[in-house]
Amino acid sequence: MNRILIAEDEPRLAAFLEKGLKSNGYTTTTVGDGINAVMLANDDDFDLLVLDIGLPGKDGFTVLREVRAAGGGCR
Repeated sequence: MNRILIAEDEPRLAAFLEKGLKSNGYTTTTVGDGINAVMLANDDDFDLLVLDIGLPGKDGFTVLREVRAAGGGCR
C-alpha cells in the first residue's frame, strides 16, 4: 500500500492527514469534495481511500456507493 486518496473538505485536517502519511512514506492525493473523490477514485490506481462522510457535492456514503458500483477505485 503506497498511494492514498484523502477526501476531506476541512483544509487543516486534510493537511494534518497528508503530512502524517507522507512522513511515513506514503504518496497522497487530496480532494475537497465528493465529485472529485469519485472521479479520482475511479480513474486512478489508489491503494486506500480515506473518506470524510460530510463532503460537499456528494457525501461520503454516496462516494463509496458510486466507487463500488463502478468497480473501480482502490484495491
